[in-house]
Amino acid sequence: MDTDLFLTIGIVLGVLTIPSLLSAWTESRVPRVGALMLMAAAGLIALAISQKPGGYTFGDVPDVMMNVVGRYVN
Repeated sequence: MDTDLFLTIGIVLGVLTIPSLLSAWTESRVPRVGALMLMAAAGLIALAISQKPGGYTFGDVPDVMMNVVGRYVN
C-alpha cells in the first residue's frame, strides 16, 4: 500500500475542494460535489496516516509530495 501516494492525492484533492465549496457557497447552492471531494480527501489522508508506521509530521509532507511527484513524472 503506497501511503505516500494516498497522502499526496488526498492533499491535492483537498486543495481542489476549496474552489468548489466557495463557488457553491457564493451561488447559494448545496455543495454536493465539494462535500464528496472533501470526504474523499479526508478519507485518503486518514488512511495514509493510519497505515504509515509512525505516521507523518508536517515537516515530512513536502518531501513526501516531492518524492511522489518525482516517481511519477520521470
